Amino acid sequence: MKKLELFDDEQQALAAMAKVLSHPARIAILQFLAATPTCISGDISDFLPLSRTTVSQHLKELKSAGLIQGEVEGLKIKYCLHKNGIEKLRMLFGDLLAEIMPSDEKSC
Repeated sequence: MKKLELFDDEQQALAAMAKVLSHPARIAILQFLAATPTCISGDISDFLPLSRTTVSQHLKELKSAGLIQGEVEGLKIKYCLHKNGIEKLRMLFGDLLAEIMPSDEKSC
């Protein structure tokens, strides 16, 4: 039995999502896409202080986690936030924060 199997599915999903969000470049990419009214076609590295290769690696991680989607459009890829993935992220972290919020009598 793997040690991860000792934890429930929600704990594992939350940890996986936290790992994806553990790099500030990925947070910056999500914030950039959220602030952009349309999907970005082309190279996001034009808008961020990162190399094209670095941005590409981070986009791959975010896409694998289901937080963004990318569609090939000619020679470029069109990137957008993935609404269902962002909603799942909000629910996972919202549930965790609600669960661990100490009540006044439990506070140190």
